[in-house]
Amino acid sequence: MSRRRRLVSLGAAAATVAAMTVAGLTSSAGAAPSTGYLRLAGSNVPFTSHSKMTGAVAGSSRLTIQVWMRPGHLAAAQRYATAVSTPGSVLFHHYLSPSAYTARFGAGRAAAGAVESWLRRKGFTSVHADAGRNYVRATAAVSAVNSAFRIQLDNYRSSASVNAGRYQLRANNRAVSVPRSLARYVLGVTGLDNAAPRQPMMRSPGSFTGASAKPKVPCSQYYGQHFISGLPKAFGRTSLPTQICGYGPQPLRAAYGMSTGNNGRGQTVSLIELGLAPQMFQTLQDYAKAEHFQAPDPEHYAELSLGDNSCGDPFVVEEQLDVETSFDMAPGANQLVIGGDSCNNGDFGVQGLFDADIVNIDGTVASHHHPLTNISSNSWGPGDDLQAAILTNIMHAYLVRAAAQGVGMYFASGDASGVETPDDPFTILVGGTSLGVGQHNGRLFETGWSTGLAGENHHKWGQAFENGATSGGPSLLWAEPAYQRGVVPRSMAAAPGNRGSSRSEPDISADADLYTGFATGILVPRKNKPPKFELGAVGGTSMASPLVAGMVADAQQGQRHAFGFTDPVLYKLAGSSAFRDVLPSTSRTPGLYRGEACTPSFCGATGLITFDDQNPNLQGYLGQVTQKGYDNMTGIGTPRGQVFIAALRKLDH
Repeated sequence: MSRRRRLVSLGAAAATVAAMTVAGLTSSAGAAPSTGYLRLAGSNVPFTSHSKMTGAVAGSSRLTIQVWMRPGHLAAAQRYATAVSTPGSVLFHHYLSPSAYTARFGAGRAAAGAVESWLRRKGFTSVHADAGRNYVRATAAVSAVNSAFRIQLDNYRSSASVNAGRYQLRANNRAVSVPRSLARYVLGVTGLDNAAPRQPMMRSPGSFTGASAKPKVPCSQYYGQHFISGLPKAFGRTSLPTQICGYGPQPLRAAYGMSTGNNGRGQTVSLIELGLAPQMFQTLQDYAKAEHFQAPDPEHYAELSLGDNSCGDPFVVEEQLDVETSFDMAPGANQLVIGGDSCNNGDFGVQGLFDADIVNIDGTVASHHHPLTNISSNSWGPGDDLQAAILTNIMHAYLVRAAAQGVGMYFASGDASGVETPDDPFTILVGGTSLGVGQHNGRLFETGWSTGLAGENHHKWGQAFENGATSGGPSLLWAEPAYQRGVVPRSMAAAPGNRGSSRSEPDISADADLYTGFATGILVPRKNKPPKFELGAVGGTSMASPLVAGMVADAQQGQRHAFGFTDPVLYKLAGSSAFRDVLPSTSRTPGLYRGEACTPSFCGATGLITFDDQNPNLQGYLGQVTQKGYDNMTGIGTPRGQVFIAALRKLDH
């Protein structure tokens, strides 16, 4: 059955929920290689159908895999998670502890025990369930893994869109099979493939076809500081400001109305990474000094590594961006950076990130009575709505748990037109804007992030292509949740092939455009020399998600309850003064605010950057729009500083 037609509402009956979140186990007849086994539908890896197989993974290699457990009562857990997150409910903010959630809704001890026993019989070692019985983790040689799950692990040729970073890409060559007696307990298996997750982060576009480079022109510290003149006409102008070098903390705090009094004091924001950046706190100190911002307190900063942190940090720039942006918005809050294991032992890819989310939601063994943090920013995603269904199912299970336990899971929506995952109804999806801040930190404009980039050729601007945009639109997987009804226009909740309305993304937004982006402090390693600190422009919804998480920490400061999963509250406030309704660029928008000139040093040649380029002829454009009210680029808008904070606090009581 096509996954495009699988839709589930939050209040769905148990049978309907099972159809989506367990992906419908098929019978063994004609499908599984043994009559005692069932194949897990949705466990095929999509890229194996079109990527070139280059040989089998060595049978002696060892992998640590995780068998993810189906929650015992998922439909009831969804209802509870919805109730504790919805203003007016008698259960509003009555969160469960991790242990209470496991006892009430989680997989049973007998189920986890049965999976553990089977894995030991199949030759796996170090077999154990995590404290919340979300998964059973085990290690074995690839030959034993192949035999246990009736698959073969093969190597595949990497591409720009699908790769495993510096590792050889691998995946199972067919759907995973499990014993019929265990099938009712299993959501899926991870660790078999090692495809790298998507990071919605943008850096310099590099060279593109255009005229030879003009003399050096500097980027702008504030919007309109420097100009390039004598350009082909655009928006009635032949002179355009150069792209932003990257905003520092003061312009961004001013743009979003952050005060010194509400600074996140007493709150903790977690940042989910893969690996841990070396000397991250030193980088943060150097960043604050370079930007003349308050110094970070080492007592308010902590790291948690889920591996031995010996395999490098594929998220190194991402982590520096996340830590610095969240710090800018909430300099008084605690920061907890959680690094999933980045080694190619099964954890590299989504398994390590899933585990980082789980340890935050459920806490460590010593702190299993409460989550580590209740505000979590995630700047990564597994893929799009055509990803393997088991990834969707696994994430849904732990996102429901997070909401029931009072953890707000903020996710970057993505950096290209179209819908990226997770678009789950229990995520808070953060989209992006293009933001103009002037010399004295005054807001000049803010519009939906969809950037066109064109080169100059024979004193004309060539055909523009999309160079970054908020991911958004109607989900192919999820029905419209109750909190979006009456706010999201019907036209934006209609997914191709689906009956009824779909969950639409994003929910909320903040600055993300690379060309009005963030001045990220980076420690650059140097051979036989100390690392060198540099500031460089970075953008993407990876920037927007930690910005919003920091603002929520400010709002939560001094409150009786964690805000938890905030979407029902945010949509209740939609259309109010708590948000700025981000409007489109039009012919009435001053030409000065409709685009910039990209300098040759940044783009490789002089380029034309167009903001909110809603152009059906734009290469890469998929129909998203910025408009009055809810839209699928900016959601319900951007937070309006102290009004936003006061509104969230009022609904907390």
